[in-house]
Amino acid sequence: MIRTPQVRCGAFALTAIVSALAAPGPSRAAESLLQETVEFSGTIAWLSAGAPAFVIAAVRDGETAFAGFGERAAGSGEAPTADTIMRIGSISKALCGETLASMVASDELALTDRLQDRLGWESTVPEMDGTPIRLIDLVTHAAGLPREVPRPEAPADDPFATNTMEAQIVGLAADPLLFTPGTGASYSNWGFDLLGAALANTAGKPYADLLAERVLKPLGMKDTLFTPRPEDRDRLMQGHFFDGAPMPFAPTPVTIECAGGLYTTANDMMRWMQWHLDRPAATGEEMRLIDHAAWLYRDGLVPAAGFDEGGGEMDALGLGWVVMMPEGNRPLILQKTGGLQGMFAYVAIAPSRGMGVFVAINQFSTGGFSVMVDAALNLITDLSPR
Repeated sequence: MIRTPQVRCGAFALTAIVSALAAPGPSRAAESLLQETVEFSGTIAWLSAGAPAFVIAAVRDGETAFAGFGERAAGSGEAPTADTIMRIGSISKALCGETLASMVASDELALTDRLQDRLGWESTVPEMDGTPIRLIDLVTHAAGLPREVPRPEAPADDPFATNTMEAQIVGLAADPLLFTPGTGASYSNWGFDLLGAALANTAGKPYADLLAERVLKPLGMKDTLFTPRPEDRDRLMQGHFFDGAPMPFAPTPVTIECAGGLYTTANDMMRWMQWHLDRPAATGEEMRLIDHAAWLYRDGLVPAAGFDEGGGEMDALGLGWVVMMPEGNRPLILQKTGGLQGMFAYVAIAPSRGMGVFVAINQFSTGGFSVMVDAALNLITDLSPR
């Protein structure tokens, strides 16, 4: 792992890079190609992103590599490690989609089931043109729902406090649909809030328990959770506003768990990526096939909004994944972005090439976001091209 001085100015960039690559540690010859490339790419990306901290983790043909840069939290004097805990925001949607895939694979529900039949609330789910919202519409952002549930403003230190089941029921009763379900796609956190509730009701247990049972525990993802434990305090990565000011750690209500509630570590993300890339494995094969499929293609969708920030245009939508078809030397990519409480995160996997990359920065920065996404996609293209 490289730990470079925090340099933000171009005049010092070359010196910082040279110093980083000459840092004490295993001899360069003894390091793997993956580790060396991750370290070099990570150094360039961190210097370009300008965030207080940057992490990058990669999996390629079963091998893993990690590098962390900067300072985990102001005053800590610690670079982030592979066990640093950070929020991943909407990457949580990909894990929720995987949970849905597990329930489809075990015949507990069908993707075409109506939300009305799975939600279990004393409310009527709206329809448009006689077309109901189905589970597949929620997980592909095709339900016609607005991005967020309408709700009162919440306090700054608890910004999701007013996202309650009651607020969602009121919102559904207000005829909120923007287009006929299945005819378009528009990014919707609210849709995943409802999906999490539907999965929990179908399973007869809290969504957090369902996710742990189907995804986290089988993969040994012991540090992927919705609420950090007291003993995790000294491992947390501090998020920052656009202006660089630290952001408070906000509670995660049950209502947003599927849409964006998770914390995790680079180590857990590498375990998760390895499972996704282990295509020959018999365990979970059907679940993986369902989860990696492109279920809704862009062609013909009106609208198709909110999916093109992840390094290229969306070509199709999967179970929480944004699918980008091969382009040039870049292979087919399943990817997901996340941003919450001063953290930007991104994961991209190339299932046909056995490679995946996870990156994160701890400051809201549009420029820094683009840098980290490009670093991940370039790494895959360079090491696992078409």
